[in-house]
Amino acid sequence: MSKTFKVAAAQLTPVFLDKEKTIEKACNAILEAGKKKAKLIVFPEAFISGYPDWVWLIPNSKGAELNKLYVKLVDNAISIPDDSTRKLCHAAKKAGISVVMGIHERNTETSGASLFNSLLFINDQGEIIGKHRKLIPTGGERLIWAQGDGSTFQSHNTSAGKVAGLICWENYMPLARHAVYETGAQILAAPTWDKSKNWQQSMQHIAREGGLFVISTCMAIRMDDIPNDYEFKNLYPEGREWINTGNSCIIDPKGQIITGPLEAEEGILYADINLDTITEAKRMFDAVGHYSRPDVFNFSIKPTK
Repeated sequence: MSKTFKVAAAQLTPVFLDKEKTIEKACNAILEAGKKKAKLIVFPEAFISGYPDWVWLIPNSKGAELNKLYVKLVDNAISIPDDSTRKLCHAAKKAGISVVMGIHERNTETSGASLFNSLLFINDQGEIIGKHRKLIPTGGERLIWAQGDGSTFQSHNTSAGKVAGLICWENYMPLARHAVYETGAQILAAPTWDKSKNWQQSMQHIAREGGLFVISTCMAIRMDDIPNDYEFKNLYPEGREWINTGNSCIIDPKGQIITGPLEAEEGILYADINLDTITEAKRMFDAVGHYSRPDVFNFSIKPTK
């Protein structure tokens, strides 16, 4: 495996709550990144099929409205595997690129009616190599997503090195980060809904702390991207154009932003990276190596609930 290659962050807009059209858009982006010779592409949090921003707008007392939206959300969620994942896998294989995709995932192991905020990992041979379920939804998200567990803390071997993922604010959890570092991750996929400057600063810190590349990918979505028949649109301030401006970026293990941030537009960001930069960064500080002090600290993960 070459130590120098290209990676990509897909700051794209889903076709809101339309799984089939969003899958089509995702597959086209995968093929485009493959043509640009990228070895890895990371999509935003909940890209398939859109972030449920109404959780911050509609009170839980509005049961009928929330029920209608939740049914639509579940109908457009993904089961692993299903026809949607097969299409993504076919595109990844055709493009020769590994994919990290943010999805709403059905709990198909039981009822199929609850959702996880998940990352799907696909290699360049078109094979599903893993998934990660967000440990704890934030605030109003708890009305939508169930909690993941420790069984999905893994790094996945790809042609772009060892890739792991943490979703949005679980990146703020020190022990979750440490769990990822202990897997030997070289690239951290960090899909998010957070466009803030504070988030970017945290991503720079995490890149330095973990001695890894961070691909922070956020959804760019306008008011016009939400169909008018969704009444929660009326709850946004009048005249608002962007619901989320994105600000995706790619950061090296020394904490330097090497591509981005991309603000208020759709696009695919590309960066050439060299895995030797990881070794350079860890010469002075290796959180799970010479700085770990296992004689002082003990760390373990409960793999299941």
